[in-house]
Amino acid sequence: MEPIATPLDEFVARLGRWSAGRGPLYLLLAARLRQLIDEGLPAPGALLPPDRRLAGALAVGRTTVVAAYDVLRQEGRLVRRQGSGTRVASAALVPGPRVRETSNPLFLHLLETPDDVILMSCAAPVDPPPELTEAYRTLTFPAGDLGYHPAGLPALREAVAERYGARGVPTGPEQVLVTTGAQQALSLLTRLLVAPGDGVLVEAPTYPGALDLFREAAAVPHPVEVGPAGVDVAEAVAVMERHRPALAYVIPRFQNPTGAVLPPLAGRRLVEAANRLGVPLVDDEVPVDLAFEAGAPSPSLSSYGDVVAVGSLSKVVWGGLRIGWVRGPAPLIARLARLKALHDLGTDVPAQWVATRLLAGFAPIVAARARTLRARHDHLRAELARRLPSWSCPPAGGGQTLWVRLPHGDGVAFAQVALRHGVALLPGATMDALGGSARCLRLHHMLPPEVLSEAVDRLARAWDEYTPQAAPSSPGRAGSPAFPPPFPPVGSPAGSPAALNAIAV
Repeated sequence: MEPIATPLDEFVARLGRWSAGRGPLYLLLAARLRQLIDEGLPAPGALLPPDRRLAGALAVGRTTVVAAYDVLRQEGRLVRRQGSGTRVASAALVPGPRVRETSNPLFLHLLETPDDVILMSCAAPVDPPPELTEAYRTLTFPAGDLGYHPAGLPALREAVAERYGARGVPTGPEQVLVTTGAQQALSLLTRLLVAPGDGVLVEAPTYPGALDLFREAAAVPHPVEVGPAGVDVAEAVAVMERHRPALAYVIPRFQNPTGAVLPPLAGRRLVEAANRLGVPLVDDEVPVDLAFEAGAPSPSLSSYGDVVAVGSLSKVVWGGLRIGWVRGPAPLIARLARLKALHDLGTDVPAQWVATRLLAGFAPIVAARARTLRARHDHLRAELARRLPSWSCPPAGGGQTLWVRLPHGDGVAFAQVALRHGVALLPGATMDALGGSARCLRLHHMLPPEVLSEAVDRLARAWDEYTPQAAPSSPGRAGSPAFPPPFPPVGSPAGSPAALNAIAV
């Protein structure tokens, strides 16, 4: 069977930070293409994007793409024939992939060699609290513990259960599974609940890491638009009634990426409808503690009925502390624990002991993180207003991201220009299963103020370069779908070098 052409969005995403080095752009592009071809991505015989389409997506001249392709043609890695396009040579060094791998820029940027690029594409703290270091410094282990805890360390399961109880959701430790971050929690739920061809209700836009998992499972997306007050509950209920999806995935509080908060009454309606229709509702609570203002948090969706909640310490403490959890009915947790045991026999035990210690004194850590986030949120918005006043950037009440709308142009193409100016962005189209948000960008505000200022300076220079070539487009949802059903195979700085190279998830 002849290899199919790689979708353009996926192809561009796999190029990663191709233009961030030194030298002519065509040589930088050829070098990255050479690396991908030698890794078997794209596979031998695969059709590459036409010159003009790839040039448009990368925001470069067509001659840059032609020259890069010609370099690889001379090396024998590509075959170019008039009328049949450009293909990877059949004698490429590595066979094509037999499993699906991510092309999500959120993850691919984490795999790149550290460089001068400021990562605005991923969001998590770059400054772990001192309590984390102290907890590791004083870490001790009980004697006689084998160290294998597939469902999680009993003390940590109890601590997480008590935390839900304090929020008005009575929970026993048997209702908690400890995972290696929230990403593994979502991965296990997807493996257990979603079969190829099943429908999945998702918000549009939403967390791209979840979209990757549903795509890997060969699910069919049923996107529901997110507005200033969160997901459109009336439409979500209609979608559940019409399609009875295998799973519904929502982020009701400080939604990633928009920052929207779902009102309590709307949340109750959503839970009651999901329970009535027998649709498992997954509540991503990772951002739940990131409110800028102190006060009682909104009720958990779990307080309204049967909900599967996913949480993590990555946004409050540190992304490198790979501790997450699932809270749900005990029978479901038992099944997830058996599935997790098959994959890793359990999450790192020292990290679980540290997490238990941190949760015992969590309130001051949360308060300190909220103060930092509020200050950096305000700083980033002020810098954007000063340097890029034509960009729309509504304030958020919490969370770690700003949802920016460009006055014209395309977020994917602008991200390529921004990359050449040393800033990695996450375009809105990569997070929107409706195929919209083409003019949007997700920026996070978890870097130090001086790094955020430098990032905005670079973005302003990139916008000056991009604007003359960006034809104004009509408002609203535009552009080709980035995530159509069924899912296709995947679509000198300021501050210290350590701060600039900091990676946030």
